[in-house]
Amino acid sequence: MKIVNPATEEVLAEIEAADAAEVDRAVARARQAFRAWREVAPGDRARLLRAFARQVEEHAEELAQLEITNAGHTVGNARWEAGNVRDVLHFYAGAPERNHGKQIPVPGGIDVTFQEPLGVVGVIVPWNFPMVIMTWGVAPALAAGNTVIVKPAEYTPLTALRLAELALAAGLPEGVLQVLPGVGEVAGARLVDHPDVGKIVFTGSTEVGKEIAAKAAGQVKRVTLELGGKSANIVFADADLDKAARAAPMAVFDNSGQDCCARSRILVERSVHEEFLARLTAEVAGLKVGDPHDPGTAMGPLISAEHRARVASYVTEPYFQGACPAGPGFWFPATVLTGDQDRAFHEEVFGPVVSVVPFDGEAEAIRIANDTAYGLSGSIWTRDLGRALRVARAVEAGNLSVNSNSSVRYWTPFGGFKQSGLGRELGPDALAAFTETKNVFFSSNDFFASE
Repeated sequence: MKIVNPATEEVLAEIEAADAAEVDRAVARARQAFRAWREVAPGDRARLLRAFARQVEEHAEELAQLEITNAGHTVGNARWEAGNVRDVLHFYAGAPERNHGKQIPVPGGIDVTFQEPLGVVGVIVPWNFPMVIMTWGVAPALAAGNTVIVKPAEYTPLTALRLAELALAAGLPEGVLQVLPGVGEVAGARLVDHPDVGKIVFTGSTEVGKEIAAKAAGQVKRVTLELGGKSANIVFADADLDKAARAAPMAVFDNSGQDCCARSRILVERSVHEEFLARLTAEVAGLKVGDPHDPGTAMGPLISAEHRARVASYVTEPYFQGACPAGPGFWFPATVLTGDQDRAFHEEVFGPVVSVVPFDGEAEAIRIANDTAYGLSGSIWTRDLGRALRVARAVEAGNLSVNSNSSVRYWTPFGGFKQSGLGRELGPDALAAFTETKNVFFSSNDFFASE
């Protein structure tokens, strides 16, 4: 596989793609390692995860630079991402010693539960946030006592490979964390099909997620799916319009719009729609698109020429488009649309394209926000606390913010409603997703003392 810098189109590396046979060998190694890893004392497993986090911290700038050149992320984003990897590892380093069962009162004895690891977990990672989303699956899976095989996206394997090296340097045993670069239809498909893989964690398109769920169903294989989004940013007339307009561009254009949480539908109460649109346009015009290494850059390139062509197909008559570089690189300008009947308003573009449409009243805002197959994230802007609570309860999405566009904190649960996915990542919820509950009853009548 040729790994390309999306900002320059230069080839960074050539990496051999794992075939199905290599996946089988990796699964065998992971199963062998699982026998010992699950028996590592919780405190020792915690110390190894903390050592892994320290390795990440010591190599944070190296990881950030890899993400800049391989994924086109801006330097500010890439450094935050390296820090997030460190923080997620530290958070789940606290989990092994807190992976408690329960004692449940029953007649005739005692009843206890154990949280048992699943075994081998496959984590299939997208190209939009390579090292961050990898770690969201890896950290809780390892903390719970599983071994993990990561299949990074074909475009962006470099940080995953480096993280695997850092895990070994931290002292994690061989076979506990493996990274297999490869094509989704080959390496990813074999991970899903392999009978010795107990769970698949997949982040990516809803279409591929459905295929994985269907294949996993044949083995009743556990899945966590984090899929697409078409999130609404709802702005009521009583909101702080200046703050909402200043915050809105990066709620959709961050990472060049390549974000499943992107608030790509901005719904604005009709009485302030024109005013908000003017403020938003001024903010978008000021965004700098260009060299990801420049701290002043707000948007880097898209991931590939093919993806750029796909994003461009959604734009016919833009209300406004900003500037972007000419020449090498997969650039696309920040784009504002105003139609509510075109494809861009209803489908996930996964690029720097936002649609701004008016609504009349709270009920219509909720109806439009929920008029989608997705339900991942969203925002509500209002000074009315009662309205904020009503709308937050009515919008069908897993992650909402009021007077903010924040979606992700590693200590709170993350995941979607409807076709945005199954299960939850991050926070305290994730650990349970990598264990099975075992119930054991001990009869008090049949114990006897040995002589």
